[in-house]
Amino acid sequence: MMSMVLTILGSASGPAHSSPSVFEGVTNTVAVLLVLTEFGMLRVAMLRAQVRLYALQSLALSVLAAVVAGGKDIPELYVLAVLSFLLKVVVVPLLILTLLRGAGTSIAGSGVLGVATEVLLSLAVALFGFFAIGGLGIRSNVLSSAALGLSGSVVLVAFVIMALRRDVVSQAMGFFSLENGVSLASLVVAAGMPLILEVAFLFDLLVAVVVFGVLMRVHHRRVRSLSTATLDRLRG
Repeated sequence: MMSMVLTILGSASGPAHSSPSVFEGVTNTVAVLLVLTEFGMLRVAMLRAQVRLYALQSLALSVLAAVVAGGKDIPELYVLAVLSFLLKVVVVPLLILTLLRGAGTSIAGSGVLGVATEVLLSLAVALFGFFAIGGLGIRSNVLSSAALGLSGSVVLVAFVIMALRRDVVSQAMGFFSLENGVSLASLVVAAGMPLILEVAFLFDLLVAVVVFGVLMRVHHRRVRSLSTATLDRLRG
């Protein structure tokens, strides 16, 4: 994992003879934090810890939006950073933690594969996403191409969480963190898009939160568990 981080930071700094600016250093470090929290969500054994890691990841994304707003003079991103903080760091985690009251807190054993195998698989897809997207040659005047590669890593690891975990909360956190990866990509390629479009993405997330929240509550009430293993027996 450390070798991946060093590779990312090294590629983001450009040629060996040039030093990255403070802005590039801060933004690349925050982008790496998004990937690390994604791996943390895959590794933790408690549902509430997973939700808190999602809140930390969302906080990092909000900070990144604010840094880009100040560094590149895009004031609309300040509004996006505040809205993202209120929704993703405060509202969504509090709502999920409220729904988890009275439910089991452990997700140990909910994975299709062992934790070590899941981490190795996630590391492989993260590296693939980073270098594959980096190979597209997409350039931005806002963030380095390394941040775009990192967004691909976040999205792919989120897919691994959703595919391999058999509990509703992990699948919801995977979906929500996937949206964070997409938001990071949008900061790279379209940081100056109209604010109304950015806000629309946040409201789409709010709809997804409501859907997952209803699913958690109804599913737990009927089977007294958050595991989705019983759903595999449903046949149309």
